[in-house]
Amino acid sequence: MIDESLLEAEDKMERAVAHAKEEFAAVRTGRASAAMFSKITVDYYGAQTPLPQLASIAVPEPRMVIIKPFDMSQTDAIERAIRESDLGLNPNNEGNQLRLNLPIMTEERRREMIKVVRSKGEDSKVSVRNIRRKSKDEIAKLVKDGEAREDEGHQAEKDLDDITGRYTKQIDDLVAAKEAELLEI
Repeated sequence: MIDESLLEAEDKMERAVAHAKEEFAAVRTGRASAAMFSKITVDYYGAQTPLPQLASIAVPEPRMVIIKPFDMSQTDAIERAIRESDLGLNPNNEGNQLRLNLPIMTEERRREMIKVVRSKGEDSKVSVRNIRRKSKDEIAKLVKDGEAREDEGHQAEKDLDDITGRYTKQIDDLVAAKEAELLEI
């Protein structure tokens, strides 16, 4: 029973780290990336649809992105969604595709993005700690109800702390890597 609780907590923590990776991939650096557009949604016949489902996204150069809609009638809607996003980009409509040139990021903008990355990292660590707290409560309940011995409960809490530390360190490493990428000129 305790092992199931630990495995479930570890699985949830792993998903929290994966979510953090997705969040960090969407943060704009000075370099173009298709992942930057994963959070942008387009009004596609009344339904909010993620941009990668409506168009192919290519990065031919480090600071250029080409977006080719699968349905050419949606080019204007995609262009509008990109303009209204928080990326601060202005696409050039070339009829059958959109070309985006990423401007060089200023030092001030880099510092702002580092703050965003740190905030997202802290949010991820909070979710890992919340998972730890819930799992710890489950273990305490199992011990209290007599389904597990007290020494098993203490060992499980130590294991849970080790797991939590490992995933927290992974998030810290992701934050550090993204910061280094943002500071790169």
